[in-house]
Amino acid sequence: MALSWFILYARYRATHFIAVAVCLLGVGTMVGADILAGREDNSGSNVLIGDILVLLGASLYAVSNVCEEYVVKKLSRQEFLGMVGLFGTVISGIQLLVVEYKDIAGIRWDWKIALLFVAFALSMFCLYSFMPLVIKVTSATSVNLGILTADLYSLFFGLFLFGYKFSGLYILSFTVIMVGFVLYCSTPTRTAEPADSDVPPVTSIGIDNLGLKLEENLPETHSAAL
Repeated sequence: MALSWFILYARYRATHFIAVAVCLLGVGTMVGADILAGREDNSGSNVLIGDILVLLGASLYAVSNVCEEYVVKKLSRQEFLGMVGLFGTVISGIQLLVVEYKDIAGIRWDWKIALLFVAFALSMFCLYSFMPLVIKVTSATSVNLGILTADLYSLFFGLFLFGYKFSGLYILSFTVIMVGFVLYCSTPTRTAEPADSDVPPVTSIGIDNLGLKLEENLPETHSAAL
C-alpha cells in the first residue's frame, strides 16, 4: 500500500485500512493454527535469519507486484509477459545451477515426480499468465490480499501428501481473510495525479480500479460511434 501510494498515486479510505487489518487478523489465526497443529516443530535452526529472509522476500515481492501493476496499466501486458519469460528463465536457471544443482542431481526420477514437476510448471505458467489480467482490473494490493489464502490451499494438499494435521482454525482464518478481501474490494480507491499534472484526480467506481478502466474506455467508444 505504501509503494502504491508513492509510485502509483493510489489513495485509500478508512475502509481499506480496516480491511487490511482484518486480513492480517486472519493471518494471525492461521499462524495460531500452525502452532496448535505442531507444524512449527520443523522450523530451522536459525529462526532469526529465516524471519529476516522472509521479510526481505515479502518486501521484494511487493516491489515486483507494484511494478507489474504500473507496467500492465501504463505500458503493455504483452511486454510484461515477454520480459518475465525472458529474464525469469535466465535468472531462475542461474539460481537453479548455483543453489539447487545437487538437490536436482540427487532426485530419483520416476513418473510421479516428473508429473509433479509438470503440474508445478503448469501452475506457475497459469499464475503469471492470468495475474497481469487480474492486476489490470484490480490492483497489486488486492491481489496480495487474495494470495494470503494460498496457505490454506497448500494445507489441503499437505493433508494428502505430507500428512499435515488439520485444525478448525484454518477454516476460520480463511473466512476472516476472505471477509477482509471482499471488504477491501467493495470500496473503490482513488487515483491522485502527480503535483505537476493539470489532470484532476479521478475516482474509480466499482470493484477496486475496474470502474476506472470502464470510464477510460467510454470516451473511445463514444468517439467510435460518432
